[in-house]
Parts: sequence; C-alpha cells; structure tokens
Amino acid sequence: MKRTQTAILAGLTALTPFAALAEDSSDPIVIPIHNWSSQIVMSNVVGQILEMQGANVEYVTTDSQAVYESIRLGDVTLEMEVWEGAFGASFRAAQEKGGIVDVGDHDAVTREDWWYPMWTKEACPGLPSWEALNDCAEVFATVETGDKGRYLDGPVDWLKHGKERVEALDMNFTVINAGSAAALWATIGAAEAEKKPIVVFNWTPNFAEAVWPGEFVEFPEWEDGCDTDPAVGPNPDALYDCGNPADGYLKKAAWEGMEEKWPAAYATLEKISFTNPQIAQMAKLVDVEELEPEEAAAEWLDANEDVWSGWIN
Repeated sequence: MKRTQTAILAGLTALTPFAALAEDSSDPIVIPIHNWSSQIVMSNVVGQILEMQGANVEYVTTDSQAVYESIRLGDVTLEMEVWEGAFGASFRAAQEKGGIVDVGDHDAVTREDWWYPMWTKEACPGLPSWEALNDCAEVFATVETGDKGRYLDGPVDWLKHGKERVEALDMNFTVINAGSAAALWATIGAAEAEKKPIVVFNWTPNFAEAVWPGEFVEFPEWEDGCDTDPAVGPNPDALYDCGNPADGYLKKAAWEGMEEKWPAAYATLEKISFTNPQIAQMAKLVDVEELEPEEAAAEWLDANEDVWSGWIN
C-alpha cells in the first residue's frame, strides 16, 4: 500500500534533528515553475522534501531565462534545472552580476538539439549528419514552409537559436517555434502513425527517448565561444554555427543569501542530485501517465525513499 505523505513526514521527523531546523527562517522558500514536465515535477519533489523538513515553500510560475535575474535579486530562492545548452548563458550573466551561486551539478548529463525519430532515416539515410539533413530538406517541407524543410524548435523563451544556426550554416530550413513541450510531443506522436519524417527540438533526459527511439543531428562539434565569438566554428562571420554540448551539465542554482537564511534547506539542496533515468521517470509520470505535478512528485517520493532519505539525514 502506498505510504501517505503524513507517514513519510513522521519518518523524516524521526530522522531530522529539530535543532537543525530551528535555524531556518519561516519565510517562504520560493521555487520557480517553468514549462517542461521534469522541471515542474522535480521542483515539487524538492519542495515537498523541504516541507517535510519544516520549511515554508511557495511556488511561482516564472520565465525560464529571466529566473536567474530573479534569483540573484532574492525574489526566487533556487532553480533545480540549469541546462547548459538552454540556460547556461543566462546563468553565467547572472553570476557575473553577483547574487546567485552554483550549488553543484546533478549526476545527469544533458543534451539539447535537433532530433528525429528513427523512421525518419528511411527518407534521409545520410542522417545524423547535418549536411545530409540539409540535402534532404525537401523531405521535411510543408505547406507552411514552401520548398524549405520545417524544423520545429522549442518554445521561444528557451532561446535555442535555431534560426541563427540555420542562417550561420546556410541551411534550407524554416524554423517554427512550438508553443510548449506538449506541442513537440504531439507533433512526434502525430507523425508516428504514417512514419512521416520530421525533425524537432528534443533533449535528454526526458521520457521521449523510451517512447520514440531516435537520434540527435550531428552538427559541427560545440566549442566554447561558439555563441559569443564568430571566429569559433566553421563560419567565421556568424555565431551559433555549432551544435549544442553533447555532454552538457545540469546544475542547481540558488540565491546567495539562501545558505544563511535557510541553512538546513541549503544543506539539503547541496546533497540533492538526480540521474538521467530518475529525471526521465519524473517527466513520464506527467507526460505519459498524466498525473498532476504534485501527484507525480508524491508518487516519485514514495517509490524512491532510498534515493532521497540520505539527503535529509
């Protein structure tokens, strides 16, 4: 029988010294919520763990780029998913201004880039080469894009720079931005029945790799500076002429005042680290099993007590 949150709380009370909790402020720890499932569920998982320790937690919906400025100003307390490819630049910019700290990496390794389901290879056998993809551009053409191939990028606020890459590499593609992560999954699902060739933005870890086997397009290898220095990458006159990092980090970030104001919560945050399969499972609970994020977080906690119980000792 599934253990209730009350039962878990009772167990944690026995494990966690009240003296350590007494130091933490009763002001709310503000946790941001963005627009993809793993981040939403993970934020609720962490929020529920902190609540079990006695913290007051508040969730706020925030822009996934602007959140780093909010953290450094103390309006938001922490961020659980700093993806190198999507948010590394915003995170670094906030660090340079001060007020935000790196709380360490998750065990998970990330990749974010153009992606296709395996059936697409039948229509474009030179894949995963980006040059082969460009040669096959007409295979991906739609009424919307005319004679150019259609690439469905992530939502605008993810700042994936798909249009800049198309221009930098002179690709025969038109970039369309999806309205949400759900729109990306719907596009893949709709293409599956007829095995229609598509190329979309995707990332790992998430649940999709277990549902739709596929591959990332191989662009010129990422080099530091590809997004800031035109001299880096194959086009000396353009930025974003490289793929995203193939083994990117997934960090945690926090307001620099968190450790002093909520020392017990900060100590727990430092210990928290999720793996690729754990993050994929969090997303699956919402995107496949259709649980509400709060329910998904509670279910994940119930099934993984051996993972998180050590973080609060």
